[in-house]
Amino acid sequence: MWSVCKKEFRQFFSSLTGYIAIIVFLLLNGLFLFVFPDTNLLDFGYATLDNFFELAPWILLLLVPAITMRSFADEFRSGTFEILQTKPLRRWQIVMGKYAGALGVVLIALAPTIIYAFSVQQLAAQGGIDMGGTIGSYIGLLFLAAVFVAIGICCSSFTANAVVAFIAAAFLCFVLYIAFGAISRLPALASGLDYYVEMLGIDFHYRSVSRGVLDSRDVIYFLSVITFFLVFTNRNLLKR
Repeated sequence: MWSVCKKEFRQFFSSLTGYIAIIVFLLLNGLFLFVFPDTNLLDFGYATLDNFFELAPWILLLLVPAITMRSFADEFRSGTFEILQTKPLRRWQIVMGKYAGALGVVLIALAPTIIYAFSVQQLAAQGGIDMGGTIGSYIGLLFLAAVFVAIGICCSSFTANAVVAFIAAAFLCFVLYIAFGAISRLPALASGLDYYVEMLGIDFHYRSVSRGVLDSRDVIYFLSVITFFLVFTNRNLLKR
């Protein structure tokens, strides 16, 4: 499993594409949070990272599929998946190795954003940021990234075309993140069903964790979605 994980790291950072993806992610966050006027944290008048935690999921919608699109697609295209199967590894170990490698890359991209919290804390005249809410938001962001990576790995296992895998993963992440919330606002669901429909979406649970309270229902939801897509990936590889 760890050999596959290290292979994913080497593959991602073996070209400028990996570095550019992370740099673009950090650059976009920096521009939106400290440069652009409508979302500039310095113009708010109080210390908060709410804008970052609202913006980050949308950037991750593109960053994570870009990281995962080559996971299995390149293996199928180059014919190395057959070689990978001859290794003394179970199929689950291959899937988990790919997943751990891609998730590690995403965590590397998110790690420098902790500087934002320290920067805003130092710039605050009094009080500083809400550390409980900030820690909860980071935990929610980690769960969100973990779900997106599982979706991206699953989509990559369906095709030998990395571009198709990217588009499919970005679309599916978008649907699961925002579509259920949009459907719940339909007038036909206003009788109480809207709450349960909204609960099916990732955004509902992400916002719940971001309040600083780690509810077991939210943790179970995230772990269930991750497990579902990884199991689906394993079953899809079994057909090959």
